[in-house]
Amino acid sequence: MDPTTPTGVAGAVPSRRRLRSSLRKAAAGRAAVLPLIIFVAVAFGLPAVAMAYGAFTSYAPGQPSSYTMGNVSASLEGGYLTALLGSVKLSATAALVATVFGLLLAQAIVTSRFEMLRHVVLSASGVLANFGGVPLAFAFVATLGNAGVLTTRLHLAQAGWSLYSFWGLTLVYLYFLIPLMVLTVIPSLDGLRRQWREAAQNNGAGVWQYWRYVALPVLTPSLLGGFVLLFGSAFAAYATAAAMVGASVPLITLQIADALNGNVSASASNVALAMSLDMVVISVLVMALYIPLQRRSARWLV
Repeated sequence: MDPTTPTGVAGAVPSRRRLRSSLRKAAAGRAAVLPLIIFVAVAFGLPAVAMAYGAFTSYAPGQPSSYTMGNVSASLEGGYLTALLGSVKLSATAALVATVFGLLLAQAIVTSRFEMLRHVVLSASGVLANFGGVPLAFAFVATLGNAGVLTTRLHLAQAGWSLYSFWGLTLVYLYFLIPLMVLTVIPSLDGLRRQWREAAQNNGAGVWQYWRYVALPVLTPSLLGGFVLLFGSAFAAYATAAAMVGASVPLITLQIADALNGNVSASASNVALAMSLDMVVISVLVMALYIPLQRRSARWLV
């Protein structure tokens, strides 16, 4: 249509208005995101830059800093490497156990006929998933420590039980990881359609076959995403382990705290920053796995 004609001019005016409206909406959207970008840059970007700078520079009192790879190399050797592997092992074990038990508990909640039970369990899970640190450590020490109530009454020490060990710390981590898994997987269980189960039953499939060939393949991305989330939560935990096990269980977060407090040497603070950088790298890898898994799960369970 010729815009110089009256009809063409009349059609072009609404088009320009729509274009200006779209541009204003896009500008408003970018302005709304700006505070979030500033917050992320200040709260995460600046510490990350400072951490990376400290990890690749040397520190000597009275001398200028110089760039070096020695801190990163030291963070991946000896006791520091043992602590890093210990954290990965503990986080993976706790996350795997929490994924299994969290799925079973969530399935029991979803199939329950009591709606009130669902609300109570979900509310409790929301609280317990954020319950950690020194209060959680004290609760377990009072219950299952060397002089704990259950330890003395059930004579658990004679059976070889020790709360201040790898499996003792794993048990404590499960206290907040299982509720977190329940909150994570329940939306996925709700997304399983009744027609899928009915179709499987009409074709002669039993309960086990339904779960093996229908439900679990659909839930696998969600379960893996939940596992990754739990792994990251356990990997970054510090206060509970510091209050309970000290140095008896080697963990990277405890090593970082010792180095920053000067318990190792005055120059170990840069090595602590290098260990923090190692944790960031592992966390980024974890998030790189988590995001596509969540997208794939959402595509099935819309």
